[in-house]
Amino acid sequence: MNIEEFDYELPESLIAQTPLKQRDQSRLLYLNRETGETEDLHFKDITRFFKPGDTLVLNDTRVMPARLFGIKEETNAKVEMLMLTQIEGDDWEVLLKPAKRIKLGQTLSFGEGKIKATCIKELDQGGRVMRLSYEGILQERLDELGEMPLPPYIKERLDEKERYQTVYAKAAGSAAAPTAGLHFTDELLEDIQKQGVQIAFVTLHVGLGTFRPVSVDHIDDHEMHSEYYQMSQETADILNETKAAGHRIISVGTTSTRTLETIRTQFDTFKATSGWTDIFIYPGFEFKAIDGLITNFHLPKSTLVMLVSAFSSRQFVLSAYRHAVAEKYRFFSFGDAMIII
Repeated sequence: MNIEEFDYELPESLIAQTPLKQRDQSRLLYLNRETGETEDLHFKDITRFFKPGDTLVLNDTRVMPARLFGIKEETNAKVEMLMLTQIEGDDWEVLLKPAKRIKLGQTLSFGEGKIKATCIKELDQGGRVMRLSYEGILQERLDELGEMPLPPYIKERLDEKERYQTVYAKAAGSAAAPTAGLHFTDELLEDIQKQGVQIAFVTLHVGLGTFRPVSVDHIDDHEMHSEYYQMSQETADILNETKAAGHRIISVGTTSTRTLETIRTQFDTFKATSGWTDIFIYPGFEFKAIDGLITNFHLPKSTLVMLVSAFSSRQFVLSAYRHAVAEKYRFFSFGDAMIII
């Protein structure tokens, strides 16, 4: 398939720059995955789509305030570092600006030395592996010095860091939020559970590869980025029981979906496991794990639009997107949501 088949026109004015004050007041577009039928709703209405026995799967990753501004020790030149992935110990894959000036052995300083980073390996496209040294606990230093790594299409400053976290975020490690989960409140999750729906958690640490454009014409040639995932025994048991009883698994977001489909495809069941996934889901993929998907609206020609199209159909999804544009839905990370079921 050609990448152009997943394009759609989006006015820049519809790209949400700030989150709504009330998480669950965002709009919700229902898409029937079999017929293409749509309905305009609000996110609070999502309870209509759950049945007793369903399991709702959430990604409990937490975004690190991992964008740091500092200096190059040798010259005092200003530098920006975005921490992406912990490789081992205090070694991190990062993106640097300006990267070309940072060579092996050179050290950066942040917060007057509260965090220092020494280059131990050069990578492509501005990437480096940096060895960190810091006072105390790294997460505390990042909370003190770091900024949220918002996607490049968000130009506004985020005043409240917690609005780029889900209310259930726990496992720090992401460079971006699992944004479909931003619409849930504690109260809404309680209401869902009262319907007889179980809630289960997986972890997938979202990398910035999520926002990188597909640079090939044919999607078969695209190489996916890898992201770390984890599933507990408790979650595996819940999901296996749900399937065995003939009930549905509804995934919140493409990150939860990729985790579930990775595990089910590899083991033909759910099990406690962890590892790295580069699963690429596009039309023709056979879903083995999920029966419903809650997701935001994604960038044109992105791997995420392809995943959503695989779960329904390209024609139905792009038609729903055109409807959302016409109805002036808010798009991308701080935008509105869809439920496909």
